[in-house]
Amino acid sequence: MSKTVRIGCHSGFWGDTETAAVQLVRHGKVDYLVSDYLAEVTMSIMAAQKLRNPQAGYAIDFVTAVMAPLAKEIAAQKIKVVTNAGGVNPLACRDAVLKACEAAGVTLKVAVVLGDDILPRADEFRAAGIREMDTGAELPVKIVSMNAYLGGFPIARALAEGADVVITGRCVDSAVTLGALIHAFDWSPEDLDRLAAGTLCGHIIECGAQCNGGNFTDWRLVPDYDNMGFPIAEVSADGSFVLSKPDDTGGLITTATVAEQMLYEIGDPRAYMVPDVVCDFTEATYEQVGKDRVRVSGARGRPPTDTYKVSTTWPDGFKFSSIFMLGGREAVAKGTHSAESIIKKTRRMFAEKGMPDYRDVSIEVIGSEATYGPHSRTPDAREVVVKIAAKHDQKEALSLLGREISPMSTGGVVGMTGSFGAGRVSPSPVIRMFSCLVPKSQVPVTVDVDGHKIALQEGARSGGFKASSLPVEAPAGPRKEAGETVEVPLVALAYGRSGDKGDNANIGIFARKPEYEPILDAEVTEEAVARYFAHRIKGPVTRWRLPGIKGFNFLLRQALGGGGMASLKADPLAKAFAQMLLDMPVRVPTDLARKLAN
Repeated sequence: MSKTVRIGCHSGFWGDTETAAVQLVRHGKVDYLVSDYLAEVTMSIMAAQKLRNPQAGYAIDFVTAVMAPLAKEIAAQKIKVVTNAGGVNPLACRDAVLKACEAAGVTLKVAVVLGDDILPRADEFRAAGIREMDTGAELPVKIVSMNAYLGGFPIARALAEGADVVITGRCVDSAVTLGALIHAFDWSPEDLDRLAAGTLCGHIIECGAQCNGGNFTDWRLVPDYDNMGFPIAEVSADGSFVLSKPDDTGGLITTATVAEQMLYEIGDPRAYMVPDVVCDFTEATYEQVGKDRVRVSGARGRPPTDTYKVSTTWPDGFKFSSIFMLGGREAVAKGTHSAESIIKKTRRMFAEKGMPDYRDVSIEVIGSEATYGPHSRTPDAREVVVKIAAKHDQKEALSLLGREISPMSTGGVVGMTGSFGAGRVSPSPVIRMFSCLVPKSQVPVTVDVDGHKIALQEGARSGGFKASSLPVEAPAGPRKEAGETVEVPLVALAYGRSGDKGDNANIGIFARKPEYEPILDAEVTEEAVARYFAHRIKGPVTRWRLPGIKGFNFLLRQALGGGGMASLKADPLAKAFAQMLLDMPVRVPTDLARKLAN
């Protein structure tokens, strides 16, 4: 097949810019418009909304900012729309979309993929001994949400039934793209390399503008952040694709901006597991084929696993976080002393009131490079923002903490300007994530098209892949250079991108030039990264190679204080971890250091 399909992604998260869908519909010439709204935290928020209102629990932005204003144009251009905006209530989302279409005077066939919500069966899975993937912990007693990550084939079936709009609940982020490609090219479950390529396509565009220069290491090269272009993937039948963006938009598409996004939020790049295929991204390559045009190819696929990953969220007490500014000489010391005094005072008040102690406390002096720990370079800052965060089983205790911060502006260390925000910050629930595996055969999936339900046999697409079957990664290579060396920051040799995987952080780096790869191999080892982040992580560090981009991916376990809404850290999603690592000194030959300086 010689045809190509154009897929544009307008949303990388719930709350992405409302300008993206308009840009892609009016200027992108897309065949499919896809969007990703969901994260683990999002699911728990939506579940809470649905408890209060049975008609809530989905990304209302998809209705109000996409379908309501653009339904006529979408219908006129025959654009197919695929989204996971359904959250925990995809049927209510469908009803809202149909009302928006009716108000716009257009008729679109809207299909819904159902089956990911397995919360009603929690007791069944608990009795079956389902355990947490990493820790082996038992399923929590009180659960807010429990959703299986579904794949792309149900979406493809909905499109095959004539759907113009496909709404899912929880699916893997890349499935909204992969499902469209399965339908467009009639891929089968046995087309493993094509499925892996389609998954890589979906993975790269799923975060919206992040592959178009958003969060790029060399940020000064990116033009017009105020008019950022959103990604369009021009996909061929073999799964290879060219990434582009609408004309006259900002952003930057280079081999580096796109390769960085491949590294976002992945673990072992040899085994990026989704329901339809196990992907190997290690030999994926990137070729600049024009201005803001990059061709991606080389992903390979293995048969999938027999299980779905299931994301479960559960409440675990309460947390509180507040910030205040403190200025003047010795601002770092004064800020630390102020925060410690507040915690000391409230601990005494807890004891007097018969309340237990804090479960956890985090004090970070932002502006002192507190997140860098021993690598901080600003010990003498004269203005800082002090962040106090704490966890407690009782909401009332944290409310007391909130009340005792402002009084320090008159009865505490000199230079405190008072807390930010209007009024006092309220405590919020701590929502933790519990990840487990459930056999596909135990998760029935259906597609609802105009009230007609079609049962799918997802369990038939199981291949039994086991990560333990992969070989052990080779150790770091020895240094081959002879003669004197000097230290330079890693950023002189590499690009980097980081993200979160629950309580774990991933950092991907790759060489700016192929000849730098041996230096990265020898210098940026598991041991070196573990030492550099010793102040932030509690677990081990694992490294994998990506020869296709001359790079490496690292997984830092227990790095985020619980991650997501459970964390008290200033960077609970590991967004800045790669930027920290790129400051790490690495040894290079003296003659190379001179070239880098020029």
